[in-house]
Amino acid sequence: MFFIIAVVLIPLVLGYVANMVIGQGKDFQTWELYVAGLVGSFVGAFLVNLLRSVDLLELSIWSVVGLFVGAIIVLAVWGWLRVAVLKSKSPG
Repeated sequence: MFFIIAVVLIPLVLGYVANMVIGQGKDFQTWELYVAGLVGSFVGAFLVNLLRSVDLLELSIWSVVGLFVGAIIVLAVWGWLRVAVLKSKSPG
């Protein structure tokens, strides 16, 4: 039960915190923050695994920092892609 709550809640929280770091003026929707947190968790886990030999299933400071940094990276890339797509679709 805890695992299911953690899989749903932690990415959502990480997405919201990453939104605060990146900037709240970008008008991300809730589902975008959740997906950024979820995908960012995988990106962050990959990065932490490259840099340190850490068991990411254990709750440690390195795992939380890695997940948070991954969420920031994914949200920044997603925001940049959103702006690029909106500019390409605008007339003129």
